[in-house]
Amino acid sequence: MRAHTPADATERARTARKGGAPPPDLELLVHGVGGTTPQEMLDAPCTSLVTGDETAAVYRRTEDVDAERRPPEERQEPGREGPIREAYVWCNLTSGNSSRALWLLLLPFMVANLAHWMRPPADRRERTVRTYGLFVRLVALSLTVLLIAGACEVALDLIAWQCAGSADCATGKSWLGFLSPENHGWWSQPGRRLALGAVLPGALTGLLWYLSNRTWSAYESSPPLERPVDESAPESGNRPALCLPGFWYGRRIVARLRAAHTAAGFLTIAAALTLPTTTYDRRPGGSGPQDAAGWALLTLLALGALAVVAVVCHRGRSETRVDGELDRLTITALPGAALGVLVLSVLYAGWSRPGWASAGKLPGNQAFCAIAIGEGVLIVAMAVCALALHRSAPLGRTPLYGLAGPAVAMLACGLGSVLAGGIAQRVADWLDGGATPGEGPGIAPPVLLSWLATAIPALLLVLLGLLLIFAVRVWRVRNRLLPTIMDGYPEERPDAVRTRRIASTVARAGLTDSAPWIVGPVALFTLLFGALAVTGAWATDEVPGRAADSAPGVVDAAAQTAQALGSWLMGLAFLMLITWARRAYRSPAARRTIGILWDVGTFWPRAAHPFAPPCYAERAVPDLTWRMETWTRRYGGRLVISGHSQGSVLAAAAVWQVDPRTRGQVALLTYGSPLERLYGRWFPAYFGPAQLLSLHREVRCWRNLWRCTDPIGGPIRLPDGSGPEVDCDPFKDPLAYGRTPEHPLPAPILGHGDYQADPRFDRERAGLLARLPEQTPPPAEESGQMSSGRSSG
Repeated sequence: MRAHTPADATERARTARKGGAPPPDLELLVHGVGGTTPQEMLDAPCTSLVTGDETAAVYRRTEDVDAERRPPEERQEPGREGPIREAYVWCNLTSGNSSRALWLLLLPFMVANLAHWMRPPADRRERTVRTYGLFVRLVALSLTVLLIAGACEVALDLIAWQCAGSADCATGKSWLGFLSPENHGWWSQPGRRLALGAVLPGALTGLLWYLSNRTWSAYESSPPLERPVDESAPESGNRPALCLPGFWYGRRIVARLRAAHTAAGFLTIAAALTLPTTTYDRRPGGSGPQDAAGWALLTLLALGALAVVAVVCHRGRSETRVDGELDRLTITALPGAALGVLVLSVLYAGWSRPGWASAGKLPGNQAFCAIAIGEGVLIVAMAVCALALHRSAPLGRTPLYGLAGPAVAMLACGLGSVLAGGIAQRVADWLDGGATPGEGPGIAPPVLLSWLATAIPALLLVLLGLLLIFAVRVWRVRNRLLPTIMDGYPEERPDAVRTRRIASTVARAGLTDSAPWIVGPVALFTLLFGALAVTGAWATDEVPGRAADSAPGVVDAAAQTAQALGSWLMGLAFLMLITWARRAYRSPAARRTIGILWDVGTFWPRAAHPFAPPCYAERAVPDLTWRMETWTRRYGGRLVISGHSQGSVLAAAAVWQVDPRTRGQVALLTYGSPLERLYGRWFPAYFGPAQLLSLHREVRCWRNLWRCTDPIGGPIRLPDGSGPEVDCDPFKDPLAYGRTPEHPLPAPILGHGDYQADPRFDRERAGLLARLPEQTPPPAEESGQMSSGRSSG
């Protein structure tokens, strides 16, 4: 494949002007989730790279590469009509590299980051908006602390403190023999064992920093096309945030948050080392110098924690301009100072204490209760802010009365607990020879983790009940639709099996609109069960199976069963996550399947959690913006940006970013689009009715194609009554009910895919082009301006 340079483009423009040829039309295709190949998008076996790299690029059919410099009669092959077609392929942004399999471990962080963008729209309540964002960032910080605390629980408590300190557990484990007190070696003292165990959580913190820094260099550090803010644009809700030039450039805030979260990880490890050591040094008759050193370290830990919280609370994201500044002192000094405190903690723990022996659980593991309580308080505070925002500007289709963000944040905390607790439960089970963790005198994780595991079967029963309710609902909707299916095929002979299949597909597609009534109850019960688990662990200091020993037999048996089953389920969830990550690392096909999750979850910038997978839109939206700006200015032609599924969201975001002149030459074609059905409902502050109406008014023309059988795409439903101008009537699906001369075999139910197979697609695209004004080639000096001007990237 040969990449064509800006000099080639300038020469083509000059050739076109010399011949007096009218400028060509262009269709810029943007694919949806899961990715595809340029050959499939362009329906051509041979394609050529036009611009881009191995991560994201624009392709054309090989015979169309030089179409702009040909006379109009030679631009198309005989029998092929329509504009020149280009394909923007961005799937490698989420599923290309094998290292992206590690992103599965970042799932709770990604979900927490989504909660930041799910706030209700603000009606002149900037302080409430900032408070909401502050609470989300603090929840995200707690997830980092929780994950590192889980690693400390495994390495420091279960292995270095409990198992290595017990002759029964260490026997038969050669890799632990040198730590056993029975050998009286240098590493046998508890403090030194803890210092050695700190290597594992320290390495995990370093890995998280590395992944964030690597993706930050590849995504957030690429500036978008610089342009001035349109000061004449309407303010507040009618001026969408996605039109601001700095929206897709989060370099500064990610760097600040990465420094804070890295420091939080190091300080968490330092606290896990220092608290049990100072507990021993403060005993009667303890050493004075060691006690003083312990207090000094505790003071440094407190000061470091305050500094981390202060940085997280600072508002560093700027969207009204491309903010290329970096807070060098913060991003260097904060994690460096925290690492220094960790090193001092390691040295302090390694101080010789000949009389110290480890027994029971590691002192300080009650921190899990403190983390759980803190997360619950923060999520309730988020809910209060979200309700206040929703009441100030209520929208009818906003899910859960504006509480979608807090609900999703609660699910992120639940996922974090499963990730942190699952490995602790399985490691304790492995070290204890298969016994239920917490039962008997063997190796046991913190009591709270056993209580949380016990809640999992109850939560699954709630989820199963909800799924049964929705299954009944689908059955009822299908039966209601059965008499109406043949209205779309009046000349066809009815077939009961075919009719039921079509009606079932339509009924299942409608479940997307009911998703809030699964997310909401699951989040609510997660919060309630979490509160009960914290209460039970705090009140009894026993695992549920033992706490219920004095209860009636049925209750005792239920507690024992739930505890054992929950422990296995929590461990199984963690093992499944590791298995999927390993499979995705080895298999590109599996990585592409898992990449669908990232296509949906990583559209938004990392505004809350820097360790979340990177935002691919911070590369894709500037790519599309640059392509539309440069092509229209060089050739002066009409352009249709054509987006399917998630590609329609990228297309809309890119149209918002181009300047008004370019927008006047661009038409927007969306199909299978979740713009209103998913993004408009779950992210109303950015894709709500006012924002979509603004897009409709600012873009030259817009057409949205959809099907009733599509579970993702749907109509736009503009609030001013102009919806039919954007939305077409739903596409017929299937195209033919029975066998016809055009369809001798049964036509498939397409649902979310292959909108181009419908003949109406070409007609709708042609209608969009007809609504764009005829263009003339730009002057020579203007067409060369973009190619010779300075690039901000």
